[in-house]
Amino acid sequence: MKAREHTDAGTGYPGPDGQRVRRMFAEIAHRYDFLNHFLSASIDRRWRRIAAEKVRELLRPSPSPICVDLCSGTGDLALELHRRLGVRVVASDFCHPMLTRSNSKILTSGFSQVIRTVEADALTLPFSSQFFDAATNAFGLRNLEDPRRGLAEMLRVLKPGGAAVILEFSKPVAPVVRQVFGFYFRNILPRLGSLISGQGFAYQYLPDSVRKFPAQQELVRLMSAVGFVEVGYRNLSGGIAALHWGTVDAR
Repeated sequence: MKAREHTDAGTGYPGPDGQRVRRMFAEIAHRYDFLNHFLSASIDRRWRRIAAEKVRELLRPSPSPICVDLCSGTGDLALELHRRLGVRVVASDFCHPMLTRSNSKILTSGFSQVIRTVEADALTLPFSSQFFDAATNAFGLRNLEDPRRGLAEMLRVLKPGGAAVILEFSKPVAPVVRQVFGFYFRNILPRLGSLISGQGFAYQYLPDSVRKFPAQQELVRLMSAVGFVEVGYRNLSGGIAALHWGTVDAR
C-alpha cells in the first residue's frame, strides 16, 4: 500500500505519512546506529559535531541553558550537545523503540540526570512556549508530515533570542559530488541498507525523501516565512548535507 502523502502548502514538499514513518523507524531501530555510521563512512558523526558547535555559537548567555533535540532518534545529537556544551537536553522523538535505544545510551554515558527523553510528536510538542534556549533537529525535518508546522513548533518553544539549528540531507552543489553521491544514494545505499537491516522500504524511502525535500535556499525562505530571523545555512561535504539555523527575535 502506498504511503499517504501530505503536501504542505508552504513548501510543495509531499510530506510522508507520520504513522508509516513511525513504524519504519521502529523496524530499523535495532540497526539504526550501525547503518548510519556504516553507510555514511562515519561522516554523520562529524556533521553532528558541527551542529553542536553551531548551537554553542548561537546560544545566548544563560545561568542554566536547556536545549531540546527534536526527532532525536537514538540520541546521538543530544549526547553531543551535552558533551560539547555542558547543557541540559530534552531528547524528543515519537518512535518508542528509538527512544528505548536512546535511553540505554544515555544511561551508559552517565548523563541520565542531564539528558531526559520525552516521547512526543514534533508537530504537537507538549512543552510550554518560550521554554528552551535552543532547539535542534538532525535528519528529521523531512520526515514530518508538515515541515512548516514543525518549524513553527520549534519557534514556539524557543525563548526570545533562542536558536534553532537543523541538520538535514540536501542537494550537492559540486557537479562531481552530485553525480557520485547521486549514484551511491539511489543505487547502492538502498541495497546495502535493505540487506543489513532486513527492511527494504526504509532505505528506498531515504533517497526518495531527500530528492523531494526543499533545497538549501528554499529551506532558508521557509524558516524566514515561519518567523525565524538571522537565518542562514552552510553546506557540508559539498552539499550532501546542510546546516541551517535561525534565531527568535529578542525584541
